[in-house]
Amino acid sequence: MVFKKITLIGQSTESFDAAADDAIDRAEETLDNVHWITVEEFGVEVASVEGREYQAEVEVAFELED
Repeated sequence: MVFKKITLIGQSTESFDAAADDAIDRAEETLDNVHWITVEEFGVEVASVEGREYQAEVEVAFELED
Protein backbone atom coordinates (compact mmCIF):
# COMPACT_ATOMS: atom_id res chain seq x y z
CA MET A 1 0.00 0.00 0.00
CA VAL A 2 1.09 3.54 -0.74
CA PHE A 3 -0.46 6.56 0.96
CA LYS A 4 -0.49 10.23 0.11
CA LYS A 5 -0.91 13.04 2.64
CA ILE A 6 -2.45 16.43 2.04
CA THR A 7 -3.24 19.36 4.31
CA LEU A 8 -6.69 20.92 4.53
CA ILE A 9 -7.87 23.89 6.58
CA GLY A 10 -11.46 23.86 7.81
CA GLN A 11 -13.23 27.03 8.94
CA SER A 12 -16.13 27.83 11.23
CA THR A 13 -17.57 30.81 13.04
CA GLU A 14 -18.74 28.46 15.84
CA SER A 15 -15.79 26.50 17.25
CA PHE A 16 -12.55 24.63 16.68
CA ASP A 17 -14.47 21.35 16.65
CA ALA A 18 -16.76 22.62 13.90
CA ALA A 19 -13.74 23.81 11.90
CA ALA A 20 -12.11 20.37 12.18
CA ASP A 21 -15.40 18.72 11.20
CA ASP A 22 -15.57 21.02 8.16
CA ALA A 23 -12.18 19.79 6.92
CA ILE A 24 -12.92 16.15 7.75
CA ASP A 25 -16.30 16.24 6.01
CA ARG A 26 -14.76 17.77 2.90
CA ALA A 27 -11.99 15.14 2.82
CA GLU A 28 -14.51 12.30 3.08
CA GLU A 29 -16.72 13.85 0.37
CA THR A 30 -13.96 14.44 -2.19
CA LEU A 31 -11.28 11.80 -1.59
CA ASP A 32 -11.41 8.03 -1.92
CA ASN A 33 -9.72 5.61 0.46
CA VAL A 34 -9.25 8.03 3.39
CA HIS A 35 -7.51 6.08 6.16
CA TRP A 36 -6.74 8.65 8.85
CA ILE A 37 -6.88 12.34 9.63
CA THR A 38 -4.71 14.14 12.16
CA VAL A 39 -5.53 17.57 13.52
CA GLU A 40 -2.26 19.48 13.34
CA GLU A 41 -3.00 23.04 14.39
CA PHE A 42 -5.74 25.44 15.47
CA GLY A 43 -5.97 29.17 14.75
CA VAL A 44 -8.39 32.07 14.98
CA GLU A 45 -8.69 34.79 12.37
CA VAL A 46 -9.82 38.09 13.84
CA ALA A 47 -8.46 40.75 11.47
CA SER A 48 -10.59 40.48 8.35
CA VAL A 49 -13.81 38.99 9.71
CA GLU A 50 -16.56 40.21 11.97
CA GLY A 51 -16.32 38.28 15.22
CA ARG A 52 -14.02 35.27 15.02
CA GLU A 53 -13.31 32.60 12.44
CA TYR A 54 -11.96 29.38 13.91
CA GLN A 55 -9.59 27.35 11.75
CA ALA A 56 -8.35 23.78 12.02
CA GLU A 57 -5.46 22.49 9.92
CA VAL A 58 -5.73 18.75 9.35
CA GLU A 59 -3.46 16.27 7.63
CA VAL A 60 -5.35 13.68 5.57
CA ALA A 61 -3.82 10.35 4.55
CA PHE A 62 -5.44 8.32 1.81
CA GLU A 63 -4.41 5.19 -0.03
CA LEU A 64 -3.43 5.56 -3.68
CA GLU A 65 -5.14 3.20 -6.06
CA ASP A 66 -3.13 0.66 -8.05
